[in-house]
Amino acid sequence: MTLRVRWIERLADIDAVAWDALAGDAHPFTRHAFLSGLESTGCIQPRMGWTPRHLTLWNSGDLVGAAPCYAKANSHGEFVFDHAWAHAYARYGLDYFPKLLCAVPYSPVTGPRLLARDAATRRALVEVLREACGDAYSSAHVNFHVAADDESFDADWLERLDVQYHWQNTADWPDFDAFLAAMDHKHRKNIRQERAKVARAGIAFRVVHGDEASDADLEAMHHFYLQTFAEYGNRPAITLGFLRHLARTMPRSLVIVLAERDGRPIAGALCLRGADTLYGRYWGGVEQHPGLHFETCYYQGLDYCLREGLRRFEPGAQGEHKLSRGFLPSLVRSRHWIAEPAFREALAGWCADERDAITAYARHLRASSPFRETHA
Repeated sequence: MTLRVRWIERLADIDAVAWDALAGDAHPFTRHAFLSGLESTGCIQPRMGWTPRHLTLWNSGDLVGAAPCYAKANSHGEFVFDHAWAHAYARYGLDYFPKLLCAVPYSPVTGPRLLARDAATRRALVEVLREACGDAYSSAHVNFHVAADDESFDADWLERLDVQYHWQNTADWPDFDAFLAAMDHKHRKNIRQERAKVARAGIAFRVVHGDEASDADLEAMHHFYLQTFAEYGNRPAITLGFLRHLARTMPRSLVIVLAERDGRPIAGALCLRGADTLYGRYWGGVEQHPGLHFETCYYQGLDYCLREGLRRFEPGAQGEHKLSRGFLPSLVRSRHWIAEPAFREALAGWCADERDAITAYARHLRASSPFRETHA
């Protein structure tokens, strides 16, 4: 089979059905509607460091392989931190940017990145990513890929690991009380106290899917998102238009938790739903109450998963505080091809040391599980 390579500058130029046939429907972040919506509603733009350069492979007129890719002019919104690499390049008078990134913008969520039906085509995608480096790009990066993609990379692709905190219903808990019963007394008591404080403050919760959310609900959630970014001094990227787009094109994948007091929304959490997993993405609020963040972002999501029969809940990157609330450490991975041989060789040892440190850290965290018996 002879494959033809095409780099696509707008995902809208690719047939959505053909793309989704490769991406599948288990992971909402690689669906055509999600990725094309980021482009059409202004969430990613060259001035923000994101220029779409989607990789596609064709056999005659059939799309047989694809990868969501971007030419990056910075490392913002990636969650795999390589700022030190860029600084090292600069010290030696070399340009680290632009680089080629295969990832989902602003989403530290593990999922398929090499979209193809067979291993040979996935390996072909990796080879094209490598060949694109040199004059055009300093490097190629594949962030938060699934473990099954490991076999597509050879040893020259540097491997990095990190830790996130994920909940899994490994014990078939039917409800929240059963989940708490698996914990030791201390952690079970702390969670009940946190939830009780929120209830005593007169805060109620409403969970809506995209097709159930009013425009006022979407506006409130977007306002909470902007509030959080303003508090941390960060530049927001997600637009209200994008939330409206998700509500329209992925109505049952969009899940919004709204906290209300006296009938008025005061906080919210935005999630995406996959085939068996809930993904927490953004949170914000305009009032401060003890336990409100944990209830809105974690406990309401756990309730939703238990109610809906979802097996996993991934509430976002970082945060050791998640461990005591039932989210256990899970390793996430990325791969990196560095075109400059001297830097690639030097970084290989650095990445190996980082992997050892991250693996030991995850092992240490697992020893602090809040469960009476560790559920992995």
